[in-house]
Amino acid sequence: MTDESTTTEEPRPPEPAQPDGDPRSTVLADVSTAMVGLYKEQFGRGPTTTRSHWAGPDALITVLEDTYTPAERNLHRMGEHERLRETRLFFQYATVREFCEPIERITGRTVRAFHSAIDTEAGGQAVEVFVFYPRGEEGPSRTERAEP
Repeated sequence: MTDESTTTEEPRPPEPAQPDGDPRSTVLADVSTAMVGLYKEQFGRGPTTTRSHWAGPDALITVLEDTYTPAERNLHRMGEHERLRETRLFFQYATVREFCEPIERITGRTVRAFHSAIDTEAGGQAVEVFVFYPRGEEGPSRTERAEP
């Protein structure tokens, strides 16, 4: 599994060139940065740590730590874990386009499926999984099947 964190700039194996031409820029770092920005935009605050990894040739996973908003922290303190998961997933799936479009732009691949999860017992750790069509195969983007 290839690792990249928004907080480190370790040398990595070569990856596809980025449009800005910055040799330090990698696909995984760009994905992590995009997810932080998306969380800030959609939820009002970003995670404290974000790591993105390739999970085989056709899947990308982003792990985000400490993602709770102040209102979600209150739900957690009240023991409303089911309501918290339900609310978060509702918002994440209501914004499928916003989650998938930057991934497609950064990777140059079409997102076939999008999975989102949060573990309310692990400090609001969230996981975003993007599954691509295998190389050489094409199909509709997940954004085309998103709710209007």
